Amino acid sequence: MTAIPSFTGDANPYGGGDPYADYRTADFPFTQYANLADRQLGAGVIAANDEFFAQRENLLVPERAEFDPEHFGHKGKIMDGWETRRRRGVSARHPWPTAEDHDWALVRLGAPGVIRGIVVDTAHFRGNYPQAVSVEGTSVPGSPSPEELLGDDVKWTTLVPRTPVGGHAANGFAVSAEQRFTHLRINQHPDGGIARLRVYGEVVPDPQWLAVLGTFDVVALENGGQVEDASNLFYSPATNTIQPGRSRKMDDGWETRRRRDQGNDWIRYRLAAQSQIRALEIDTAYLKGNSAGWASVSVKDGEDGEWTEILPRTRLQPDTNHRFVLPEPAVGTHARIDIFPDGGISRLRLFGSLTEQGASGLAARHQELGG
Repeated sequence: MTAIPSFTGDANPYGGGDPYADYRTADFPFTQYANLADRQLGAGVIAANDEFFAQRENLLVPERAEFDPEHFGHKGKIMDGWETRRRRGVSARHPWPTAEDHDWALVRLGAPGVIRGIVVDTAHFRGNYPQAVSVEGTSVPGSPSPEELLGDDVKWTTLVPRTPVGGHAANGFAVSAEQRFTHLRINQHPDGGIARLRVYGEVVPDPQWLAVLGTFDVVALENGGQVEDASNLFYSPATNTIQPGRSRKMDDGWETRRRRDQGNDWIRYRLAAQSQIRALEIDTAYLKGNSAGWASVSVKDGEDGEWTEILPRTRLQPDTNHRFVLPEPAVGTHARIDIFPDGGISRLRLFGSLTEQGASGLAARHQELGG
């Protein structure tokens, strides 16, 4: 795997024009995974030791950080990120912070899972970013309070050791810990500002919760579904199609570029585990002049299984939720939706339940990952 670029040092002071013109970024090898710290999944920044200049909640805003050079408040420059005050030493003789001084924020992941990579984005923090960052993870059941998470009995695992970062840059870190995490603690050493936090990984659901639900959406991201591949991602990510809730606007779904050939577009999914599918929904909400014209859905059982069509090519209407009850249950581990010829859908729902084999496999993986 290609080494992940490392950014350090200040960026130049803002000189006018496009503030992103000199932004430092790279293609990271883990961004094909879902963002487990997505607010739409239920993630939140539940505590921070300091947020004097800018609020901690900004870390998880889905859009990229904005910069207004004229935006000042009573406390100083207002930044679109999380920014703490400057740390000081204990006396005039020792005015500098110690090597151990740092600020921290606690993040509840929207869906527990295995983390494959983290991006600490310091966009627009050019001379006021942290010198270094570190990230720790833990797995705590239920809905623990910040005080409980900070208790002495909670074990934290280092995901990103203390590492220098650069200002006005996307600082990416691959994570190799093969564990299931529910919460993160991001530390900035000694102080400063971070614009955005992205946590890429695979959802690992609680098997007991799915068993109680009985029938549920077996391809939903929050239940452990995952997009494996897609034919085209020109306008929006395919992962949008398995996000919670209905689409709220056009770019909250999946839309492809206009085809000028005789082909078609598609998405391939991995289900939560081997499942028995009994009904499905294809939603084209907010896709009015650019929804897919027709769609078909297929499933296969196992990596080497054969694709079996469970919904033949069917006409779709714009901005409409289409529901289909299957004449008989379909068993599979993977699903695929084909749209014809192009366009988009906002959501795909596959309703069913885990088979005995699927439930036992999911429970074994959950236990193996420390869930």
